[in-house]
Amino acid sequence: MTGDNREMIVRLMMPSILRSSAFLLGFLTATGSFAAGKYDPGATDSEIRIGQTMSYSGPNSSFATIGMVHDGYFRKVNDEGGINGRKINFISYDDAFNPAKTVEQTRRLVESDQVLFTFGSLGTALQLAVQKYLNSKKVPQLFVSAASSKWEDPEHFPWTIGFVPSYRAEGRIYAKMILAQNPNAKIAIIYQNDDYGRDLLRGVKDGLGERSSMIVAEDSFEITEPTIDTHIVKLKASGADTLFDFTPPKFAAQAIRKVGELGWKPFHVLNTVSSSIGTVLRPAGFENAQGIVSTAYLRDVSDPRWQNDSSIVQYKEFIKKYAPTADLGDLPAWNAYGAAQTLIQVLKQCGDDLTRENVMRQVANIKGFHPDTLLPGIDIDTGPLDYAPMESLQLVKFEGNRWVAIGDVLSGQAEKR
Repeated sequence: MTGDNREMIVRLMMPSILRSSAFLLGFLTATGSFAAGKYDPGATDSEIRIGQTMSYSGPNSSFATIGMVHDGYFRKVNDEGGINGRKINFISYDDAFNPAKTVEQTRRLVESDQVLFTFGSLGTALQLAVQKYLNSKKVPQLFVSAASSKWEDPEHFPWTIGFVPSYRAEGRIYAKMILAQNPNAKIAIIYQNDDYGRDLLRGVKDGLGERSSMIVAEDSFEITEPTIDTHIVKLKASGADTLFDFTPPKFAAQAIRKVGELGWKPFHVLNTVSSSIGTVLRPAGFENAQGIVSTAYLRDVSDPRWQNDSSIVQYKEFIKKYAPTADLGDLPAWNAYGAAQTLIQVLKQCGDDLTRENVMRQVANIKGFHPDTLLPGIDIDTGPLDYAPMESLQLVKFEGNRWVAIGDVLSGQAEKR
């Protein structure tokens, strides 16, 4: 990262031999011509150029590990020969978690670097800021690193697709769970007043349908607030026996701690984004976190039951060689590994047709793909009208010092498509 903007540029350039005229002449002599490929800007017989914006600095710089793992994975692919002989040239720019910077850097990727598509760029607000631009340019905006349901709209934004289960799908699953387990529950909901929090809230109301009257209180907060303690006190006073906690990690730890201090014993549901043991539950106190329910789609790298699994062993070797600064237990890093594997599957499906139109055609034609990262029973599936690669989650309950799976994998799909 250099310069006043602390800009990080990751470029995985093809070996110099591939650029030499001697090599090209030898290739032509041996084959008679180049591969009969179809290309748009960002693709050639020897290269696939991929762009990304990532928060390597700024308030969400902890997520920089996502870009680092993507970078490492593409270097690994290149070391193994690339995709159909083409090397990946990965260009990842810092946007400091600033939408204006995201716009600037995305335009640079498209208009100057001429990438074939963007991949894994971070942040709901940040990617919403460039969604219309990328769609107007017909540049694929692939596997956005944010869980908004706004990436699931092929009718209006056919060039944008997410990766992980959306917050809205997650909310539907919590609603299904509570209807099955306690249809007379009195639900209080705390949520962040932005697209993230409102998406979860909408999902719950979708899932409850005619039973939305089960919600007896809902309260929002701003991310600029120093604490949400007063909000928790207010929700306790509502008489609710169930708390849906749709808060990011910092506030989730506060909520769990405050619920414990108040002696309140609700059935506590915690959104997946704040399910980290190290950054949320341990600081909040394990004694306060017992019995909390959440959801998961990733296998836990630290779970003893997976320690001898070949894919987990390979991941640990990958981190050691290609992303040594990443924490093995970091869920965003592990998820980034699965997203990169899925993108490579898409590029393999593309074959020699590396046009943007075909990239989207293949992205919308993933059937039963299971990256190493996902729990059993959760796969990647897409279709021309289904831009939600994952819509299933596993319910988990916190017991002792770990999450334990409960029940079967549940679908957060709104309707059959």
